[in-house]
Amino acid sequence: MTDLLSPADEKAALRKDVLARRSAMPVTDRIERSLQLVDHADDLPLPGGAMVSGFWPIRDEIDARPLLDRLRQKGHALCLPVMVGPNLIFRRLDRDTELVPAGFGCMEPGPEAEELRPDVLLMPLAGFDSQGNRIGYGRAFYDNAIASLEKTGPVLRIGLAFAIQEVDRVPVEAHDKPLTGILTERGYRAFG
Repeated sequence: MTDLLSPADEKAALRKDVLARRSAMPVTDRIERSLQLVDHADDLPLPGGAMVSGFWPIRDEIDARPLLDRLRQKGHALCLPVMVGPNLIFRRLDRDTELVPAGFGCMEPGPEAEELRPDVLLMPLAGFDSQGNRIGYGRAFYDNAIASLEKTGPVLRIGLAFAIQEVDRVPVEAHDKPLTGILTERGYRAFG
């Protein structure tokens, strides 16, 4: 990247490149690599009984659902993010939670599901680097949610991605919130 690009423009170019790589993965590879996350569930630094927010995969994202089921089996309560205007809130996810369409092929707990405060965010992302910086999808939903959650206490920020989504360097902007760690099909890596 050239130094003439702003951090936002540089991130946009990196996002486009990384998402093209991810999109080019064969579907069977995405499924197998998503399932491999479960093999590393015990490596995650989760406090006992933590409230864990996952995500419903869209497009060609890594699928967190098998990992979430494993974490539920290990005694963690689960929730999913829900868009409410420009903000994310988090609603309880149980086996009997009614899920409703939320756009982009995403499903989310309906309005009758209890709103919760997660201790851990398992977050989708476009790209990440070896310092724990991440490229989201450009709208800062998670950065804003993290800032809001941190007003009431710490929150672990763990990205979930395919290893091919790693880049050499992510430019950092003032609003960016770095990851605590990243989980790929190759395992968990802590930052900081």
